[in-house]
Amino acid sequence: MRFPEEGSRRWASRAPAWRTRLAGVTCADNIRQLATWIAHSSETVFFGGAGVSTESGIPDFRSAAGLYAQQHDGSLPPEYLLSHECLVNYPEQFYDFHRTKLLHPQARPNPAHLALAELESRGRLRSVITQNIDGLHQLAGSRTVRELHGSVHHYTCVGCHQPYGLTQLPSVPVVPACPECGEMIRPDVVLYGEALDDAVVAAAVADIQAAEVLIVGGTSLNVYPAAGLLRYFRGTKLVLINLEGTPFDAAADLVIRDRIGAVFGEVMSLVNK
Repeated sequence: MRFPEEGSRRWASRAPAWRTRLAGVTCADNIRQLATWIAHSSETVFFGGAGVSTESGIPDFRSAAGLYAQQHDGSLPPEYLLSHECLVNYPEQFYDFHRTKLLHPQARPNPAHLALAELESRGRLRSVITQNIDGLHQLAGSRTVRELHGSVHHYTCVGCHQPYGLTQLPSVPVVPACPECGEMIRPDVVLYGEALDDAVVAAAVADIQAAEVLIVGGTSLNVYPAAGLLRYFRGTKLVLINLEGTPFDAAADLVIRDRIGAVFGEVMSLVNK
C-alpha cells in the first residue's frame, strides 16, 4: 500500500469498490459492519489522532477550535512553541505553553478509550498506535500502546538522562532542573525538528503489517511521518472514522463520518450482544 498522492494502482483501483459497496448505506449500517469485522478478527489494530481525545475535553491542533487557532500570551506562534528550537532557545516560554496548554490533569478517558481497552482485554485488539501524548489510553486500561509522539507523563534530564514522572516536576521554577546534575528536564515528547523514536516506529510498523483490520480514527492523516505508516498495511479491511475527509478515504473499505466516541459506544453495544 502506498501513499495516496503517489497515485499507486492499488489506491486507484480500490476507490470504486468501497463507493459501490457503500452506496446508499447509512452510518448505522457501517457501524454494524465494523462491529462484525472486529468480532471476527483477532488481528485488529487501532491508529488514532487528536480527535480521539477531543471528547475528553482536550483540544486538537488544527481544527477551527484547535490549539493553533487559540489566542496565546506572547509573540511566539504555537507551532514554534512546540519545537526543539524553542525548547533550547526559549525554555521559559516553552514550558509555560507546555504547562498551560498540553497538560490536562482533569481529562478522563471517553467511550473510545474505554472500548479499545476492553477489546484488548478480550483478545480482539492487538494494539493501539496513537499520535496523542495525553496518556488516556493507558488510563483507560490499554496495555499495548505505541506512543508515536511520546507522553507528557514522562520526562528526562538533558544532562544525566535521569528519568522523571510528571508528578515529580516542581511547580517552580518554570523550567524544571534536575536535582542530580542541575541541567534542564525536558518532556519525553517529539517536538517539531525531532525524529520519531525508532523502536516505537518499528513496533507500530510490525503491528500494522500484522493487522487484518486497521481502524484509523480521529486523525486527518495529514501529519507525516505518522500518516505514512499506513503504507505498511497489508490486511483486508481499512476503516476510517473521522468527522472530516482524509487523503486516504478513497482507499478505505469503510468510512464513518461521526465522533469516534459515539461510534465505539455503538460498536461495543453490538459486540456485547
